[in-house]
Amino acid sequence: MEVYLDNSATTRCYPGAARLMYDIMTEHYGNTASLHKKGVEAERYQREAVKILARTMKVEEKEIFFTSGGTESDNLALMGCARANRRAGNHLITTEFEHAAVLNTMKELEAEGFRVTYLPVDETGRVRLSDLEQALCDDTILVSIMYVNNEIGSVQPVEEIGSLLKKQKHKILFHVDAVQAYGKFRIYPKKLGIDLLSVSSHKIHGPKGVGFLYVDSRVKILPILFGGGQQQNLRSGTENVPGVAAFAEAAKEIYTDFEEKTERLYSLREYFIQEIGRIEGTAVNGPQGREGAPHIVSVSFAGVRSEVLLHALEDKGIYVSSGSACSSSHPAASRTLQAIGVKKEYLDSTLRFSFCEFTTKEELDYTLDTLKELLPVLRRFTRR
Repeated sequence: MEVYLDNSATTRCYPGAARLMYDIMTEHYGNTASLHKKGVEAERYQREAVKILARTMKVEEKEIFFTSGGTESDNLALMGCARANRRAGNHLITTEFEHAAVLNTMKELEAEGFRVTYLPVDETGRVRLSDLEQALCDDTILVSIMYVNNEIGSVQPVEEIGSLLKKQKHKILFHVDAVQAYGKFRIYPKKLGIDLLSVSSHKIHGPKGVGFLYVDSRVKILPILFGGGQQQNLRSGTENVPGVAAFAEAAKEIYTDFEEKTERLYSLREYFIQEIGRIEGTAVNGPQGREGAPHIVSVSFAGVRSEVLLHALEDKGIYVSSGSACSSSHPAASRTLQAIGVKKEYLDSTLRFSFCEFTTKEELDYTLDTLKELLPVLRRFTRR
């Protein structure tokens, strides 16, 4: 039996999205900048993709900008807005356990002279509004806080943060990394007070290498790529028409029967947390109820190194992650686990299980049975 429980790293492409991408690459492969029929066909696919994605969030089509993925979207949001609004202030705020695409960009901005405040989180991985309010000052121009943490599934109080920022005397931009949230929640930036929002296609059963950045039309932002001036001069480069069309197709599918899909995911997550808690020497990290995201479970296993357990599960056809896939090739203690106060002995003994709409209860049962079989053996051979 093959069980894929690493959907926060990437997802299997929807067949409809994959077929559409193939058709465009082989039949309607024109450049949107070309004036002939092939270019017009490509432009039509691009416009339709923008329309679909804008509709999922109830925003204007002109506020959607395609990128190569979540990392570029985060970079563009942070660098583009910080540089464009520097005359208004040089203070930025984020959290201690953002994705590396945000944290490393903030480090670059610090090198440019910006001042960055890194907020702590509580034991469930949520920002305290009081900490954020205390950090705000007259020089604050941008706050960047992820919607859903990619390792433990904690959900931030996005609407409350947006409301707090809008009450300030001066304009403070609010950027949200929604890579793990889009397709799992209904997200309406205008209602939530979000000015910029990053999304990635391959987390919602679309192709890799494509994402978008939502930018409210009133936001002042500068490009970080320079070239032909595509996408309103904000993001130059030949448009990835097959990618964006397939991305939009995946978005349309994932938001079809959305409530039923989400309810099923929550049921699977609650079942898995309940059953894994019966296994000796396990501890679930972060939120365990419905205050967490419906698709992510982080579990620490006493006395077993995560990499050893990961490969033992792989030998049984079960695929999971030892943390953020974007940084898993650079082993280090998880910043997320440290931020929520996980004990030192568990930092290298934690796996992430992440689900999708294709995940079944039978797959979870097989995983649980396999863990019960493997853990006593692995613990027996662990060096003391």
